[in-house]
Amino acid sequence: MNFLPGPMELVLILIIVAMLFGVGKLPEVFGAVGKGIKEFRKEAGDELSPGKSKATVTETPPAAPVVTTIASTENVDNTVKAP
Repeated sequence: MNFLPGPMELVLILIIVAMLFGVGKLPEVFGAVGKGIKEFRKEAGDELSPGKSKATVTETPPAAPVVTTIASTENVDNTVKAP
């Protein structure tokens, strides 16, 4: 399914916009649309926007695992036996 408008649809949209806003206001309207798109990309964090390089991600190595032992007081013999 192709949802992109073709050339005839774009011309029709441009004519309707020109009739609504007037030919004199078109640069102002499209300038505001361009600023809105630029701000949206900036806020969305789009890494692939024109003029920007891809952000580099540095990963930190995982921390050493913490080993916890629970000592039991039952059956503990602290004496050293000779062989």
